[in-house]
Amino acid sequence: MDKRKIILRDISWLAFNGRVLQEAGDESVPLKERIKFLGIFSSNLDEFFRVRVATLKRMLQLGNKANMHLESSPEMILEEINFKVTSHQNQFNRTWKIIIDELRKQQIFILNEKQLNEEQQKFVLTYFSDSVRSNIVPLMLENLRVFPTLNDKSIYLACKLSKTDGSLPDRFALVSVPSRLSRFVILPSKENYRYIILLEDIIRFCLPQIFSFFGYDTFSSNIIKVTRDAEIDIDNDLTTSLIQKIQKGLKNRKKAKPVRFTFDKEIDNSLLNYLIKRLELSNKDIIQSGERIHNFKDFMHFPDELFHEKSIRKKPFIHPLLQNVNSVMQVILQRDVLLNFPYHSFDSVIDVLREAAIAPDVISIKVTCYRLAENSNVINALTNAVRNGKSVTAVLEVRARFDEEANIEWKEILEDAGVKVFVGLPNLKVHAKLCLIKKRLNNQIIQYGFVSTGNLNEKTSLLYGDHCLLTSNRQIMADVNRIFNYLENPKNLELLKACNKLWVSPVNMRKHIITLINKEIKNAKENKPASIILKLNSLSDEELILKLYEAARAGVKIKMVIRGICCMFTENKKFKKKVKAISIIDEYLEHARVMIFHNDGKEKYFISSADWMVRNLDHRIEAACPVYDKDIQKELKDILEIQLSDNVKARILDNELSNRYVQANGTKKVRSQIRIYNYLLRKKY
Repeated sequence: MDKRKIILRDISWLAFNGRVLQEAGDESVPLKERIKFLGIFSSNLDEFFRVRVATLKRMLQLGNKANMHLESSPEMILEEINFKVTSHQNQFNRTWKIIIDELRKQQIFILNEKQLNEEQQKFVLTYFSDSVRSNIVPLMLENLRVFPTLNDKSIYLACKLSKTDGSLPDRFALVSVPSRLSRFVILPSKENYRYIILLEDIIRFCLPQIFSFFGYDTFSSNIIKVTRDAEIDIDNDLTTSLIQKIQKGLKNRKKAKPVRFTFDKEIDNSLLNYLIKRLELSNKDIIQSGERIHNFKDFMHFPDELFHEKSIRKKPFIHPLLQNVNSVMQVILQRDVLLNFPYHSFDSVIDVLREAAIAPDVISIKVTCYRLAENSNVINALTNAVRNGKSVTAVLEVRARFDEEANIEWKEILEDAGVKVFVGLPNLKVHAKLCLIKKRLNNQIIQYGFVSTGNLNEKTSLLYGDHCLLTSNRQIMADVNRIFNYLENPKNLELLKACNKLWVSPVNMRKHIITLINKEIKNAKENKPASIILKLNSLSDEELILKLYEAARAGVKIKMVIRGICCMFTENKKFKKKVKAISIIDEYLEHARVMIFHNDGKEKYFISSADWMVRNLDHRIEAACPVYDKDIQKELKDILEIQLSDNVKARILDNELSNRYVQANGTKKVRSQIRIYNYLLRKKY
């Protein structure tokens, strides 16, 4: 085993992004999906630099004052990151060149400003005049005493203006490529050929028009991009509200220190050196050359209409128990229902809220919201509930990274409608996914609602694999009620400690997990059957990983489906039973968290909002919910077993982070996401 106890978190994350890049290179994946996987890879990497690399650079600056990451030096980790990122970027470039060739075979051509025919040139000039010119204002850099703050979500054309006869001195300018416009413009085409040009290349073509009054006749331009530290510092000023602190932090984020500067490798050296100097970058900063195209995340929205191939993604369907029913509420009051997204339709969750909003005997609705859809039907249901006289409470986490501004706006909308809004706690993010509805029935208060592994978000429910338990179980809902009471009165931590059935972070989830692992260890040592099945997004908590090592050494059978970070060394000669650990990257993002403990034959099942990370277990409000219904238990286990048998999209999580595919070896091919869809579609209730 490596000298380290666990794999470095950031290196494991890069291995995950490598699996995303593998999908882009997989010829069995439809071409338009391969392009989108390149966009996802690029978007993931941007966020990684904005958050993780920025944190490591802060640690480096603080030196001994920093809480060093996993007992290793930030400088060493940054060196490893740089090596891995460079390797991935080379693989990315090779993959993109292959995809360009595949696009040509399908008669789809991405043209640059030098490849336009006469008709296309006229089109580009007209398009620029009608749609682009009014959105750009060039910055003449030598005229600016203070260098402009570059938006890290934007790309810029760094321009050099020259006069062929040398009668004018060279000048430098920046043009921001407008993000409000589509980056992809379809050009006039004929017959079966389809042509497309990027917005920055339209601007390149029109540089003579943009700078016409300066008298220059030669123009060069190259893309540059700045990635900034995205961490929001929250000070301890008691006179300032959390919202004010977040708003201040958002302003500071826009001008935060750059953590990476990338540029087109063809850029003029004099212009590059000028930019590096004006941006006050040093050798310690990450300065990377690249190919012509940057901000590849925009390619997640590459135009579908260019392709003749139809999407293979199947439409979600209504859960059979909720089809053609007069009242979703009546079904939930009679039995538990497990919704499995994106296979089951999220409409059922909206129906729960919508029905509660209009039902005369419903008294109140309480929900936690972390990331909401842009046009949220959840918000619509909550505001209509207030209009119908219900008491409505929403706990909005205004520190949900990169959703801070959206959640502050939702706060204002909800409060204007009369919803009671709580914005999280000073030192704990609220990440639990809970809903509590109270209704009066024969002078009694009945509670029902749901506990979910994913967000209340219609858009991501089409892409993210999650579980949502609709239930009226009295003990579960009593605990959900305790959590909401705590969120409304956070001084009383005893409310969380009083939860009997739900495991709640930060008070007892870690303790409960360790207790059940210890029980499996004890049973294994007594030669009894002992097993643990885990499904998580991330496994990085050192204490729990060491406990899993102990379990494996004792002979506990461990199976894991970990989508992203896996810091556990899964291979060790001292393990009595081989640990099975895989990661599945496919059409849908595997987002659910599930735990199954053998428990001496009386299996315990839990779904959870929490990954096994320090932040989830110690610094957030999270909930893990037991599943009691035998049919749902079987359903959860069947789904996990299907995923564990995947031999098409599953990669082995080994000590070397090799991302080797699980091999079919003559057995029938199992692509778990398709198999699960068919399993749920045919399931009888």
